[in-house]
Amino acid sequence: QVQLVESGGGLVRTGGSLRLSCAASGRTFSTRNMGWFRQAPGKEREFVAAIRWNDSTTYYADSVKGRFTISQDNQDNDKKMVYLQLISLKPEDTAVYYCAATSPLWLAIKKESYNYDYWGQGTQVTVSS
Repeated sequence: QVQLVESGGGLVRTGGSLRLSCAASGRTFSTRNMGWFRQAPGKEREFVAAIRWNDSTTYYADSVKGRFTISQDNQDNDKKMVYLQLISLKPEDTAVYYCAATSPLWLAIKKESYNYDYWGQGTQVTVSS
């Protein structure tokens, strides 16, 4: 059974930090690229960051470069932890943040949500001004 479970969201002030976690289990997660997306109220879901399964190459949206850092920890073939460190948070970062996984063995890092097969339930990040 595939599971993606996010945690670590919360309420912070502008300039604050958070660390989001995603516990991924089931079906060869060690060979899947992982991504973080976010969706603010009334807006479409948008790409935030992604990481490649084999060498941890990363890719970021321009809006978060230099402030967010994605990382991963492959625990075994079917379990992986993915993290998103958020610093220098702004009110416009307020959204529900989702963890997602692609099909196995992809080398291309994708930012389009339709490239991701599995999704978590999301964790709320709220940044107050």
